[in-house]
Amino acid sequence: MTATIHPIGRPGSAPAAAPSLDPIMALVAHDMNSVNSVILDRMQSKIPLIPELAGHLIAGGGKRMRPMLTLACARLLDYPGTRHYKLAAAVEFIHTATLLHDDVVDGSDMRRGKKAANLVFGNPATVLVGDFLFSRSFELMVEDGSLKVLKILSGASAIIAEGEVDQLTAQRQIETSEERYLAIIGAKTAALFAAACRISAVVAERNEADELALDAYGRNLGIAFQLVDDAIDYVSDAAKMGKDVGDDFRDGKVTLPVILAYAHGSPEERKFWEAAIIGHRTSDEDLAHATDLLRQHSAIDLTLDRARHFGQRAIDAIAGFPNGKAKAALIETVEFAIARGY
Repeated sequence: MTATIHPIGRPGSAPAAAPSLDPIMALVAHDMNSVNSVILDRMQSKIPLIPELAGHLIAGGGKRMRPMLTLACARLLDYPGTRHYKLAAAVEFIHTATLLHDDVVDGSDMRRGKKAANLVFGNPATVLVGDFLFSRSFELMVEDGSLKVLKILSGASAIIAEGEVDQLTAQRQIETSEERYLAIIGAKTAALFAAACRISAVVAERNEADELALDAYGRNLGIAFQLVDDAIDYVSDAAKMGKDVGDDFRDGKVTLPVILAYAHGSPEERKFWEAAIIGHRTSDEDLAHATDLLRQHSAIDLTLDRARHFGQRAIDAIAGFPNGKAKAALIETVEFAIARGY
C-alpha cells in the first residue's frame, strides 16, 4: 500500500464547500438504522423512568460520531458481517452514560439544545440511568464474545472515568499545565474515539498494525475534537452548541485557551484569571472580558492550530488504507471536527 498524505487546510485556504458529516452519514446510513434498533431495544426497561430519561438524551439529537466511526472503519476494512452493530450501540451507551454523569457533576443547564436530564429528572435518577446504560453496554460486549473487544472497550471506560476524575481535581487550578490538560482530554474524550475505531479492526480480524492505525486515527481525532470544543465554548453560541456559552469558564475548567492566555498575560490579566477560575469573576461581563483576553493573545487561534495538528495526525494514521468512499468520509469527518462551530 502507498500512503497518500491529505493536508488539512488552514484559515484562508478552506475548500469550496464547508466540510460536513454528510459523507460519513451517507456511508453508514443503512448500518446506523440497525444500530439505532439495538439502542432502542436495549434502553428499554420495566421501570418506565429508565427509557424515559435515557430517551431524553439519546433521542435529543447529537452527532452520533462515535458509533458512526465504528461503522465507517468497518467499511474501510470491507468487513461484511454484523457484529459491529451491537458494538457501535455499546459505544453510544458508554458515551451517553458519561454525558449523563457529566451533567450532574457540572450542574449543566442544557445538553443538545434542551434542558439537561438532571434538571428534568433530578441528580439521583440521572446518575442511576447512566449506570444502567453502562451496564447495557457491557451486556452487548459480552454478547459479542470477543475478549479482545471486551478488553478494549472496558479499558476505555476505565480511562474515561480516570480522565473525568483528573479533570475534577484540576478544576479551579489555574496552574494546570498544557501537558496535564492534554492528558485529561486524551483520557476523557479521545479514549472512546480510539476504542470505537479500533474494535472494527478486531471484528474484521485484521492485523495489529491496522488496529493501531485505527486507534491512532480515533485518538488524534478525539483530541482535535475536544480542543475545538474547548475553543468554541467561548466563541460560539447556545443555539449552535446546544448548551450554554461559557460553561467551562463558569465551572472553573482550565482548558487550553485559558492556559495559553494566562501564560502570555500581564500580571493584571493573570489576577483576573486567578479570580475567575476560583469562581469570583463569573458574570456575563467577566465572560466577555475573558473572551477579549483570549482574542488579544490569539489563544483561540492557537488552540485551533493544535487541533489542526492532531487532525493531521489522524488523517496521516489512515494514509496506508486504500482510497475510496470510506476513507474519504473519515478524512472529511476530521475536517468537520476542526471546522465546526458546534
